[in-house]
Amino acid sequence: MTSPSPRNGPTQWPGQAHWPTASLLGGLSVETRDHLIGLGRSVHFEGGERLLREGEHGSHVFLLLSGWFKVLATTEDDREVLMAVRAGGDIVGELACFDAQPRVATVMAAGAGTARIIGRQDFLTALARYDDAAQAVMRAVAGKLRWATRRRQEFGGCAMGTRVARVLRELTRVYGQPCEVGISIGVSLTQPELAALVGASEPSVHRVLRSLREHQIIETGYRRILVRNMPELSRIAGTDSSTPLFIAPQPAPAIAPSPRPSRRPS
Repeated sequence: MTSPSPRNGPTQWPGQAHWPTASLLGGLSVETRDHLIGLGRSVHFEGGERLLREGEHGSHVFLLLSGWFKVLATTEDDREVLMAVRAGGDIVGELACFDAQPRVATVMAAGAGTARIIGRQDFLTALARYDDAAQAVMRAVAGKLRWATRRRQEFGGCAMGTRVARVLRELTRVYGQPCEVGISIGVSLTQPELAALVGASEPSVHRVLRSLREHQIIETGYRRILVRNMPELSRIAGTDSSTPLFIAPQPAPAIAPSPRPSRRPS
């Protein structure tokens, strides 16, 4: 892809129709968006290719246009675990652009995708020129920090069902695509990857997913999750950590009544 040539009307880009409103590109004005996408050069990735590598130095950023990307971090026992997902409309690599420190995570394409690779000076100049771009990037950084903080503080003290529901609700909020029977989470995740996002063992997450399926709150398929009952999922996600998701003995309902109304995370 080449830089856009001047013309009347908004420029069309790959994946534009699917940029979530909560994403960086989805919330920008047409002028600002087209300017950002016109920076740098176009790059294409296949599944498994790495955009950024943890620990490496570099100050460029990737403005993701289409596709799904996984954010990975290395554990103390030298395993790579999934920390987050990104999609077309998002940005990655901005922290190293700001502080010139090594990359804090690896970003890998989950399938075919496109992006613009933008040099540090061009990116910072654009942020200085367009206030809405600077604010959007700050919101993106704040959102990533909130996600990391919740994983450390809330997930450690929450019941397993609450933790799974909160991850599913967040994925639905940012990347959900409405359909006839619910909201489809467009992210292609295996159960081990979902377990890594939750910060729990795969068997534990599998049990929660099975209960959610039995209560027709979600449907699952190969690398696919469909939320059929968003209000109920939100209720479980907002359940106090002392309230268990599972009730024994069977066949009592596996979803416990909530002691408080559901609330969206700030």
